Amino acid sequence: MRERLTNFLTGLAEAWSLAKPYFTSEERWVARGLLAAIVTLNLMLVGLNVVLTYWNRDFFAAIQVYDEKTVVHLLYYLYIIPPGSTRPMPGFAELVVVYILIAVYAFYLNQMLQIKWRQWLTTHYVENWLTDRAYYTISLSHNPGAVIDNPDQRISEDLRDFTANSLALGMDFISNVVTLFSFVFVLYAISGSITVLGVTIHGYMLWVAVLYSAIGTAITQLIGRKLVPLSFSQQRLEANFRYGLVRVRENPEAIALSRGEGDEQITLRERFQAVRDNFWAIMRRTKLLNFFTIGFTQIANIFPLVVILPRYFAKLIGLGELSQIPMVFGQVQGALSWFITSYPNLVAWRATVSRLHGFREAMVAARAAAVGGPRLGQPGTALVLDNLTLTLPDGRKLLDHASLTLPPGEKITVTGPSGSGKSTLFRAIAGIWPFGGGQITPPSGSLMFLPQKPYFPLGSLKRSIAYPAQDSTISDDMALDALSALGLGHLASRLHEAGNWGLQLSGGEQQRLALARALVATPDWLFLDEATSALDQELAAKVQATLTKRLPHTTIVAISHHDGAGQRQLHLADGVLTPAAEPVA
Repeated sequence: MRERLTNFLTGLAEAWSLAKPYFTSEERWVARGLLAAIVTLNLMLVGLNVVLTYWNRDFFAAIQVYDEKTVVHLLYYLYIIPPGSTRPMPGFAELVVVYILIAVYAFYLNQMLQIKWRQWLTTHYVENWLTDRAYYTISLSHNPGAVIDNPDQRISEDLRDFTANSLALGMDFISNVVTLFSFVFVLYAISGSITVLGVTIHGYMLWVAVLYSAIGTAITQLIGRKLVPLSFSQQRLEANFRYGLVRVRENPEAIALSRGEGDEQITLRERFQAVRDNFWAIMRRTKLLNFFTIGFTQIANIFPLVVILPRYFAKLIGLGELSQIPMVFGQVQGALSWFITSYPNLVAWRATVSRLHGFREAMVAARAAAVGGPRLGQPGTALVLDNLTLTLPDGRKLLDHASLTLPPGEKITVTGPSGSGKSTLFRAIAGIWPFGGGQITPPSGSLMFLPQKPYFPLGSLKRSIAYPAQDSTISDDMALDALSALGLGHLASRLHEAGNWGLQLSGGEQQRLALARALVATPDWLFLDEATSALDQELAAKVQATLTKRLPHTTIVAISHHDGAGQRQLHLADGVLTPAAEPVA
């Protein structure tokens, strides 16, 4: 019991920590104003429900005595004072019009707050995910528990569900609390009393409602408590299956050339099998829960009548009171049973809160870790490595206390066996590698890094050439000139065509398209991580000659498995970075 209470309080604390930033942000007054309006409209709906129970009593009381005039007035007139009553009662038509207007605008404003809240959260989650390369540091973790699965789902779907369900459950809870306090005194007053074993119980229908709801809540929690971890797992497994489908979509050529359809089918089948098995577990548990909750709800429809009929047959109450008491009892019992009726939604909401809270904590930890690793000094005239140590996330050293100065103006080749840490050295120079120590003094001016497998943003071919700048920063002539210089003139007519260029172009074309960025950006330092590995030797030589000619003032540092003639050599192996004294002839 204590563990369940702790989990419940933890969930509330996590939910509040997710919600608080928005309601204290720069949009707080709009957010609070919308929230206050929604709460007010929902409370007005509760008030109208109270009025409707009294309208229902007066209506059936008039039917019981065949008072046709009062019945007609109660249906259509604006106000009427029913016989035997001292308070005016609005007509049903007017009540319905007011009720519809309030209900429609309560829902409309709820959606308005929902989209504003989601937009704010999405903006900040995306910003925190990308700032300080948290997305990159998270992906490097060797601890499976620290790896956040499917961040795309958490930002798109979980934020949507969190805002929608938080508002829905929150408004529902507030409405039920107000409903409880609005109807509890009414039920106590109209219930009368009953004598059991010589003890007179006043307002006994109220105590019946409390007992009935308490038993139902306890049983619901007992049956449904295992749904929370199952719901959490279902969200994760669904996202894993969807990611597997995305992988096939993004790598069709590699899969087709490898005849890998069978293996992909096995992978997707296994992932969906996990989805299915977990869903079956949810189904079995939900079936037990539904047996109880549906039965509980259906019995609640007739239960108050069974309890109150003896008083009616004893002629202690009339038909009006007989029709009113079950309605009021239902309102009180429904408010007390909110936990039962909302349990499935609470389960899904709790799982969503847990995923978002874990994601946020992972981003905070990743951003903190990003400030670790080698220190970056103030830019200088040369690239200086001072006592530099680089390690993998598991602690294995790739570079051990290396010191080196690389002046500008040279063409430098970095060689070494695969896995020796050449690419990691580039990552450290770029300032994105968070594991290691020592200091790196970057060179002044602009630096550009091109990996072996280029990345192309969504959009036009021109945008891929300008990336990471916007395509408006370069002219069409600049883009076409870069394409022509690298043997990609056949793509000129597609300059403004939007496409998935990582799939539509060959590996060699992709690498040359990425190198076109260097020609239009003219960086002071260009770092190439096997950026021509997909080209044949003759074409690679032409591309290198083009870079040398078109970028005469750019210092080019290239990773290669082969020695570069006429270039200064650096060799990395077994944690040692060994420079050659002079360029290789």
